[in-house]
Amino acid sequence: MMSAFQAMLPSDPILDNPFLSFGNGFPPWDCPDLFPAVETPPRPLDSSSGSDGPNPNQDNPSNSNSSLTSSDLNQASPVVDERKQRRMISNRESARRSRMRKQKHLENLRNQVNRLRVENRDLTNRLRLLLCYVQRLQIDNDQMRSEHVKLRQKLSEICHVLLLQQQLHQQHGHATT
Repeated sequence: MMSAFQAMLPSDPILDNPFLSFGNGFPPWDCPDLFPAVETPPRPLDSSSGSDGPNPNQDNPSNSNSSLTSSDLNQASPVVDERKQRRMISNRESARRSRMRKQKHLENLRNQVNRLRVENRDLTNRLRLLLCYVQRLQIDNDQMRSEHVKLRQKLSEICHVLLLQQQLHQQHGHATT
């Protein structure tokens, strides 16, 4: 059903978007100066309040004071355009500051990543050096233990020989007397 309806429509890109010709990016209901015959005129701005909110006295269409003339519309339109322009500039500046903050944050994170990589590499090198040192100490310790066992065995053998020699000397001394 829908495809049959779409087939009846022209495929001209200009006709696809009826608001393509508005270069300012605002739809026609946001441009009262282009369509002055619109039934609901834009609300006049209360410059003394300083807020963007509507005035309750001007919101009610039944209020007799809310009827505006075309000169009021012409005066309100430049003010609305000026406010929109200021808001657009403010939004652009805010977006620019936000992008700058984001870029600075990313740069700080990249710097931190680089610092941490260097620190990690240094710590890894220190760990490898310490592991080599520990391994060398273990080898030295094993050699010393082995040497200790051999020396103890030699000492034991020497003590045994000395005892035998002493016994022989005592036996030989008793035999001559």
